[in-house]
Amino acid sequence: MGKVGKAAMLVAVGLLFVAVHASAQVPQDIAAKLKEIGRVVAPPPTAALYVPLQGSDPYPGMEVKRDVKYGADARQILDVITAPGVSGARPVLVFVHGGGFIGGNKTVPNSPFYGNVATWAVKNGFVGVNMTYRLAPQNPWPAGRNDVASAIQWVRENIAASGGDPQRIFLMGHSAGAIHVASYVADVAQKGESPIAGALMVSALYDFTPENISNAERAYFGDDRARLAEGSSLSHLAKAKFPLFVAYAELDPPNFVAQSELANKTLCAAQKCPRFVHLADHSHISEVYAIGTADTSLSKEILAFTRGVQ
Repeated sequence: MGKVGKAAMLVAVGLLFVAVHASAQVPQDIAAKLKEIGRVVAPPPTAALYVPLQGSDPYPGMEVKRDVKYGADARQILDVITAPGVSGARPVLVFVHGGGFIGGNKTVPNSPFYGNVATWAVKNGFVGVNMTYRLAPQNPWPAGRNDVASAIQWVRENIAASGGDPQRIFLMGHSAGAIHVASYVADVAQKGESPIAGALMVSALYDFTPENISNAERAYFGDDRARLAEGSSLSHLAKAKFPLFVAYAELDPPNFVAQSELANKTLCAAQKCPRFVHLADHSHISEVYAIGTADTSLSKEILAFTRGVQ
C-alpha cells in the first residue's frame, strides 16, 4: 500500500479497488494518550478524550424518532434521525453499535455516543438510523444477525416516511456490531439477495475457531467448532452483490488487525476487493468516537464509499 495519506489505486485480477491509509488527523495530545491506553478495547478513558470534541446535544436541530420497535423484544428498537422538513429520498445510514456481544446500546446515557454517527450522517445528506439488538448469552448466534435483518426489513418498509430511500440503504457496524453486519452480509449473499446498497465493517472479526476466540465471542457463538464455522462470514462475503468496506485502526487489538487484513486478502483473491481503510493513530474505540469531529479519518472514507456507490 502507498504512503500514509495517499490512496493506493491497485488492480487485482482485472478489478480496480482502493486501499487507503487514512491521513493521521488525531490531535497530537489525544494520539499520545491513545497510545498510552494501548491496543485494548477501552470505552471509558477514550470517551473522556472525545466527549469534549462532541456537541452537548447529540441531535442538534434534528428530528428524532426514538425507540421505534422493529421486533417484539425490548432491545429490538431503533432511532430514526433526519433533518427537519427534509424532502426527496435521501440515502440511509444504519449503524450497529458494538459491545462485545454482551453489552452496548445505540445511545449511552449522558453521552454523545452513538448519536454522533447519526448526527454526522444527517449533516452529510443521509437519514440516520441507530439500532440496538439482543445480547448474549441469553440470545446466542444467530440472534444478532437476525436482528440486523429485521431492522433492515423495517427500514425498507418504513424509511420513506422519514425522507429516506429504501433502495439506498448503507449498513455500518463497529466491533461486535460489525461482526453482526458481516454475518448479515454473508447470509443474504448466500441467498443471492441484495437488500442494501453497501455494507461497512469497522474493526470486525470474520473467521472463528476454538483456538482464536475470546470470552466475548464464546459468549455469543459458543466453542463448538462446527457452530463457529457456521458463524464465520469470511468464506461467503465475496458472494455479496453490493460493495463492501473494511476498516481497522492502527491501535486495534492484534486479532482485529489480522482479521481485517485477512478479509481484504480473501475478498481480493475472489475478485471482490473492498474499500480497505487503515486508520492511522486511532484505536478500536476512538475511530468511531471521532465521527462528527474535525478528525475525518473515517468519516471521509465513509462518504467516498457511499457516494461512489450512489
